[in-house]
Amino acid sequence: MTSKVLLTGGCVLTFGARTPNHKQADVLIDGEVIAEVGTHLRARDAEEIDATGTIVMPGFVDTHRHAWTSLLRNAGERGAHAEPADGGPHGYTADDVYASTLIGLLGAAEAGITTVVDWSSAGPDDLAEAALRAHADSGVRTVFVDAAPATTGRAARLRDRAGPSTTIAFGATAQGVASDGAAAAWAAAREFGLRIHVHANANDTISAASESGLLGDDVTVVHGSLLSATDVDAIASSGAAISIAPVSEMTGGSGSPPIQHLIDSDVRPGLAVDDVRVAPGDLFAQMRGAISMQHATVFDRKLAGKGGVPKLMTTRNVIRFATSDGAVAAGLRGVTGSLEAGMQADVLVLRADRPNIFPINDPIGAVVWGMDTSNVDWVFVGGRPLMRNGVLEADVRRARSLATEAWGRMAEIVGAASGGTG
Repeated sequence: MTSKVLLTGGCVLTFGARTPNHKQADVLIDGEVIAEVGTHLRARDAEEIDATGTIVMPGFVDTHRHAWTSLLRNAGERGAHAEPADGGPHGYTADDVYASTLIGLLGAAEAGITTVVDWSSAGPDDLAEAALRAHADSGVRTVFVDAAPATTGRAARLRDRAGPSTTIAFGATAQGVASDGAAAAWAAAREFGLRIHVHANANDTISAASESGLLGDDVTVVHGSLLSATDVDAIASSGAAISIAPVSEMTGGSGSPPIQHLIDSDVRPGLAVDDVRVAPGDLFAQMRGAISMQHATVFDRKLAGKGGVPKLMTTRNVIRFATSDGAVAAGLRGVTGSLEAGMQADVLVLRADRPNIFPINDPIGAVVWGMDTSNVDWVFVGGRPLMRNGVLEADVRRARSLATEAWGRMAEIVGAASGGTG
């Protein structure tokens, strides 16, 4: 049965090419898609939700995350000893992968993230299939990046096991891109119609990929802290997208993404959580990290007396990194990232009446600088509510129980590998 939902009276931020933002408007969801955005909308058979005192906007797009690390949130280096790839005594079982991925994706939904690009290192097929079950059960829109196999064959086969809201992609590293094997793997991915997500793990590797003719608009470069100027230029000239994780990259010791060079080259990145062992699992933090870093760069140049000081990044720039530009980096252009008729109804409703943010002087500035996960009220993915009045529409008790069991096993592994818990 087709369901309709009418969100009325909210401040609507569409970030659409054809649909303006509205100080106050309505959003009509018809089944899985946005039917209409405007004022004084009517739909007799719709569930009407009073969105007065809220900001209605597209759900956040997390363009790169290792969901399997969710059991080891905030563990830092102590969590680095457990890996999913082998499934052996120092790795994850299928149950562990399922539990960690599920609790991670539910946490993402609770933070207003409607799309997660999950870079999976799961080696054995049963681990990959367990992750895909968690993707389906979470209700979140996902991209499953299969980075474990040496060829693209399994990534293509996993399509048959993926749920309707999951897209399969191929994960590669930039190391050795000039080799015949890398070129063949990328070519095979394209034959299967798979988007390519590539870890940039050293300077000039992306420019080498460009020189080999590998880059294109079906490629997303992951991480930016190790990119050289020629790498950024290669991304810009090829039409490839980029995902940056400013908090994780800086706290993990990789360095700062070259945000100013990206802006100067008209490359608009998507934002990512990356690894919750060393970074928060929401995009509010990533937006603030990105804009603060760019502002610091500008002020450093100004204090040094340098000429040609660039403009400060605006909140309107960075909120698009977390939504519409993120959708491009995820390979979901035209699917999600904006509120326009015909787009998937991935909608975030944020409470703007809470003391932590009230009064609202500028709605976009409020989302970027002031809001946090406590403001998340409703979350829709494909028209289905994942959060209702601030409460997850999921069996959280089951997810927590499974995560507790898996965490107990992982805690033993991490404790043994690190020599204790101190």
